Amino acid sequence: MPEQLIGTVVHYFKGPSVAVVRVTEGTLAVGDRIRFHGHTTEFTEQITSMEVNHQKVPQAKAGDEVAIQVTDRTRQHDQVFKVTP
Repeated sequence: MPEQLIGTVVHYFKGPSVAVVRVTEGTLAVGDRIRFHGHTTEFTEQITSMEVNHQKVPQAKAGDEVAIQVTDRTRQHDQVFKVTP
């Protein structure tokens, strides 16, 4: 499956299991499949919830820092790829 580099993880909140992703190119939307890749990180999941400045949003664009609910731990500087069918 083709992938596009979308951004990087800038912070991870362990309690709520939320990754803050700085989108550097393209767009992300609820329902998109994304892959987190780093030194010890490797998992793919579908976006079910996104927030910008504590407000739920359906989409994020380049330049946004978006909080995404995740099922696994991410780390700062992990790369985020959008998986396209």
